[in-house]
Amino acid sequence: MLFYYYSYKLSNKLMKQIFTFLFVAAFALNSISASILPVKQDPPTIVGVAAGNDNFTTLVAAVKAADLVSVLNSDGPFTVFAPINAAFDKLPEGTVGTLLKPENKATLTSVLTYHVVSGKFAAADVLAAIKANNGSFTIPTVQGGKLTATVKDGKVILTDVAGNSATVIIADVAASNGVIHAIDRVVMPTK
Repeated sequence: MLFYYYSYKLSNKLMKQIFTFLFVAAFALNSISASILPVKQDPPTIVGVAAGNDNFTTLVAAVKAADLVSVLNSDGPFTVFAPINAAFDKLPEGTVGTLLKPENKATLTSVLTYHVVSGKFAAADVLAAIKANNGSFTIPTVQGGKLTATVKDGKVILTDVAGNSATVIIADVAASNGVIHAIDRVVMPTK
């Protein structure tokens, strides 16, 4: 009987040590896996995505100059047809510099918000809308103007009110508050 008592005490003490070891090991493994394994994070906002891409430095500078950062960091969702740097380079010489001046903030804001649509519209949504509307879909922009979307040679083309067009060159860049479609030209609203 004394043997059973001591073996019970020994096994109880051993069990506590085993549980303590397992608890510490589980905690350590959790800490190690958290530091080694990538943590799935939401993508940054539209501004964060643009700021993290060297192709959008001019756009980011313009968004800052127009004080639109907080708007494009808000919940949205938004769809942004984002001109790449080369798109701004196609504007007449001096246009970007003129637009970035404080006295032209209202014009710059109008141009930038003409590239923004309220709601999240992936490329598939845009293509479906074009198809459902006999090959041409009018998109209302946040600025209040309209863009016309069509398809040519398998690519989405945006046409502004003056008849100038831009091609979507990269679609469906995810952001936490919407989606970005990169375009190769700046589209312009009416004055």
